[in-house]
Amino acid sequence: MTANTYVQQYAPVPTALDALPPPPVGFTGREDDLAYILGVLDPDRSDEGPAVAVLSGWGGVGKTTLAYAAGHAAQNRGWFTGVLLVDLHGYDPRPAQAEEALEALLRSLGVPHEHLPPPGAGREALYRSQLNLRQEKGQRLLVVADNASAIAQVLPLVPPGHHGMLVTSRHRLTGLGRMRTVNRLQPEDAVALLEAALKNNDPDDPRVGEDPAAAERLASACGYLPLALQITAALLAQDPGQPLSERADALGGAQSVLDGLDDGERSLRTMFDQSVESLTPQEQDLFRLLALNPGPNISTPAAAVLADQPQPATERLLARLAASHLIERTPTARGRWQMHDLLRAYAHEQATAAMDRGRAPRRRYDQARDRLIHHYIQHAEAADTHLDPPGSPVSARFTDRDQALKWFDAERENLIATAHTTPQAALHLSFALSSYLQWRRHLQDHVVVNVLALDACTKLKDTRNKAGAWGNLGSALRNLRRFDDALHAHQTARDLFQQNGDTHGEATAWNNLGTTLSGLYRFDDALHAHQTARDLYQQNGDTDGEAIAWNDLGLALKNLRRFDDALHAHQTARDLFQQNGDTGGEARTWNNLGTALKNLRHFDDALHAHQTARDLHQQNGDTHGEAIAWNNIGTVYRGLGRVDEAVVAGKQAAAMLAAERDWFRAGEAWGELATTLTAAGADTAQVREAWEQSAQAYTQAGADEEAAASREHANSTETVEAQLPAVTDLPEKDVASESG
Repeated sequence: MTANTYVQQYAPVPTALDALPPPPVGFTGREDDLAYILGVLDPDRSDEGPAVAVLSGWGGVGKTTLAYAAGHAAQNRGWFTGVLLVDLHGYDPRPAQAEEALEALLRSLGVPHEHLPPPGAGREALYRSQLNLRQEKGQRLLVVADNASAIAQVLPLVPPGHHGMLVTSRHRLTGLGRMRTVNRLQPEDAVALLEAALKNNDPDDPRVGEDPAAAERLASACGYLPLALQITAALLAQDPGQPLSERADALGGAQSVLDGLDDGERSLRTMFDQSVESLTPQEQDLFRLLALNPGPNISTPAAAVLADQPQPATERLLARLAASHLIERTPTARGRWQMHDLLRAYAHEQATAAMDRGRAPRRRYDQARDRLIHHYIQHAEAADTHLDPPGSPVSARFTDRDQALKWFDAERENLIATAHTTPQAALHLSFALSSYLQWRRHLQDHVVVNVLALDACTKLKDTRNKAGAWGNLGSALRNLRRFDDALHAHQTARDLFQQNGDTHGEATAWNNLGTTLSGLYRFDDALHAHQTARDLYQQNGDTDGEAIAWNDLGLALKNLRRFDDALHAHQTARDLFQQNGDTGGEARTWNNLGTALKNLRHFDDALHAHQTARDLHQQNGDTHGEAIAWNNIGTVYRGLGRVDEAVVAGKQAAAMLAAERDWFRAGEAWGELATTLTAAGADTAQVREAWEQSAQAYTQAGADEEAAASREHANSTETVEAQLPAVTDLPEKDVASESG
């Protein structure tokens, strides 16, 4: 096979632009890549290494185009007097060998056929001598070796002396020169490429300008991959009347998105086929298996479970897949791997094809999927034990709560996706994830997994777990301030627990009912519900549950303005939590004690209580609880007339609540900070900004009425002090216990 080679030699005044094919129309978005490559090729660069840049990335990402653009840019700077271009066909059935490439290059350099040495060291030596001779004449050549698949193809072609070289490959070819990974385009650059390609066919094509949203959706469906965008532009040019939205729908609705990325001459699937065929059988197998992971990325241990191989062996295979740019390490964690969406679609096709080959391969893939689901469930249940109250048994699979939370954070999207796979997975994961999703305030996810769990209970005819799933759904809805829906869920849970004769579960349901009724301002009903819960917990001998009920009973009493009774209830809860060693419950109760004391005008005692709550939350790593404590500290400082300290505490609370994505409480905190700033005599600009921040946070929470009130305050900051309640009567934030 003869490699395709081109050479352009120049007279004293170079005319080098014809030496390389021009980049395709719409080349854009590669400024950083170009700057890096030109830094390598610059003859005046400071380092003494070879002027060799290796551009790697998956098929279709635009490596060749970038190399051409870099070659033109270097020529425009007068850095080279000639350019050699050789296509090594590295991913064809028969790649070009180095000897063939050398022969073509030597002929292009003017060596007659009869003077060519036989394949081997002599041919390489002649190539180097020819380049050295040109260097002595003051010439500098750029060698572009395109589509290399192995170092052996390229190494003999590396030019000596001050000549330069660009190599493109779908593999990371280490040891040749400076390496640069070429990634997908940024969204705006992808849209620009699409528009330029369309206008190249018809300068009057208006489709991108008329429907920019559809253009963005289409670019996303193409994975921001230049080849996919060029194919899509060609298909759109063939059908000038097709709206971009229709084309985007077609890509999204196709049995495989890859079916829609084939224009008859270019095919993304064929490009991926070539890359995968260059892998070893083991690498191909793991690539297909990775498509079984339901989430967006996978850890090395989970991949080892899929492959049913030891972790070190799996990690070596993953590293080789990454070197081939079929997967990549996630940017935020070294031990995790991800796949481009289009490659994922291709891997899924390949896995499906493998399963369709017969009963044995299908059973093997089904077993791999089952192993992975079991892995996620086991680890989630183990991590969940570290979120239980202190003193509860914990799994040795994780060393402590921080490690458990870190695992949950990394795997959350995978776990939510796994909950969609089977009814059993949905049921197990809904309970294992409940505490974590509330802890991290992923409240929509909490609703989703509990809806899945209820559906699973129906399919599995599991009445025992259905009551718990309804209760967890109620808590999720209450946290989203959907109180009417939460009330229905908790009432349903209570009735199911009663039917099952589960008095402990019934107690929990009654307590959750009480908290939800308070959210609906039905305080007498809430008081009854918490009293019922307390009595049931006492009957069951559950002192921790009794402490939770006493704490929430105190909140109901406070809402009824029975402050002395509320103080007694919170003190009883605090003492029970202390006896049980439950520092999380104790922290919440100290906070509520503080609000009761403030309402009794015991401001110094209230400050001590909130500071104790803050310190306990810090020790427990509960930043959400700590933020609420800071907010209440600020309110008490204001009541004591210590407004400067109140401002500091209020800002801390607002920032922490925003970081926790508790937007409703953040809106409250910013509003109270605005009031504190007014009391401190701050200028109106600061007060207005705080009210605007409050409105924005409320809007994020979907609390339109509260957002409107904050905006009204922002628009009338000069009279805000007169419009607000007295400083010491402003509400503080109580903390209800999470019963489950």
